[in-house]
Amino acid sequence: MSDTPHATSFDELGLLPELLRAVKESGYTQPTPIQAQAIPIVLSGRDMMGGAQTGTGKTASFTLPILQRLARHANTSASPARHPVRALILAPTRELAAQVEESVKTYAKYLPIKSVQIFGGVNMDPQTQALRSGVEIVVATPGRLLDHVQQRTINLSQVEVLVLDEADRMLDMGFIPDVKRIISLLPKQRQGLLFSATFSDEIKKLADAMLNAPVLIEVARRNAVTELITHIVHPVAREKKRELLVHLIKSRNLNQVLVFCGTRLGTNRLAYQLNHEGVHAAAIHGDKTQSERMQALDEFKTGKVGVLVATDVAARGLDIVELPYVVNFELPSVPEDYVHRIGRTGRAGSTGEAISLVCSEEHDRLGAIEKIIKQSIPQSLVPGFEPNASEVPSYSPGRGREARDGGGGRGRGERPSLTRAERPERSERPAHAERSERPPASSRQAGKPQDPLFSKPYEPQVAPASSQPQQPDAPRSSSRPVRQVAALLGGIRKTP
Repeated sequence: MSDTPHATSFDELGLLPELLRAVKESGYTQPTPIQAQAIPIVLSGRDMMGGAQTGTGKTASFTLPILQRLARHANTSASPARHPVRALILAPTRELAAQVEESVKTYAKYLPIKSVQIFGGVNMDPQTQALRSGVEIVVATPGRLLDHVQQRTINLSQVEVLVLDEADRMLDMGFIPDVKRIISLLPKQRQGLLFSATFSDEIKKLADAMLNAPVLIEVARRNAVTELITHIVHPVAREKKRELLVHLIKSRNLNQVLVFCGTRLGTNRLAYQLNHEGVHAAAIHGDKTQSERMQALDEFKTGKVGVLVATDVAARGLDIVELPYVVNFELPSVPEDYVHRIGRTGRAGSTGEAISLVCSEEHDRLGAIEKIIKQSIPQSLVPGFEPNASEVPSYSPGRGREARDGGGGRGRGERPSLTRAERPERSERPAHAERSERPPASSRQAGKPQDPLFSKPYEPQVAPASSQPQQPDAPRSSSRPVRQVAALLGGIRKTP
């Protein structure tokens, strides 16, 4: 844990005049705790592990000192050789990569330092052209960066600083093997910075491989929730959720509302229904193209769209200034994701409200969330949308699997098959992660409808030791008449 004294202004952090000017023009006067602690450490050249939730200002805590470090290389020459890649910032999602690179551009406006954002879902050619023209800072998602490595359109031999942002999300999305491969391509003598909201054993192992005697900084306890956020639960029947959401938006005149759904299909459907009800809404999820996602986000930020309906993956890294409302239309299945969702609001000293619409099937999820955030969320029944008496929450917080699977609920074996759009979103994951988690072919076949003729797997029949061997020309034993088999197969004719 660092004992670095907290600076009360950016002037005390030893930043260049060009950087201080850009910071002030951006409207910032006082560094956040993570900035006050991290910037001096990064400027000293030491490796660092930063524990910080979203909305704590961690992006500036590494972009500002990196720009100061690279300022000594700043060159106005147009020669690509004078602008090699010296800093590599890895992010788990396209949106976060775009946000970080935008921050780099903002603070580097008075320095001749170039940057580029590299991620999938868009044409590689403009990225390749930018790399060939020379850039000092690359902000990338792991998969697309490895595409450029494979095509030899990027040279990482002069990288001085490596930043791994939101390492816990990298782990959740299956990017760690790609990250390790990228690390192996970098010079051994470099500075390493790792940021994560949580520090699991896997993250610690990654830090051991990536960092050298790092300084640990934590500005918030794990799964901490800012006191600036007001939490409220509205119990409601599942079929009345949409009507209640429309009622809350219209009756309270809510604007800039980020609504979370669990699936792509649910996200599209809810956005369509809201527009049909006169509420201007847009959807954002992994099946949308990058241009569609950026357009929806821009319209939401500028107020053209009042409601943005999103899945968890699509909302990673969204940086929306003073977002007032987050609505959990469906509670997340992983309680930690509740913390990430509501972390979109209550940022940088602004207040926010986290609204959850909870039906009877989600009572156990709510209990798990209350357990992890260590507080009870108040409930409020909205007149006209009260659930049946049997649906009002009567759970024990943190109740385990036994309670969820028992008592007449749907068992594991009765789970319906889901289309791709109905599955919980996990896009942006590398292909090898998808393949590694696929069950064996035998188990995949078990869930598919099969031809009645081949409804059972082939099992060799081994005769008992005491039985007589079957004659070579004897007909094979079968549970079906030969004619029936021939009819099912479309007829079998013997060749002369």
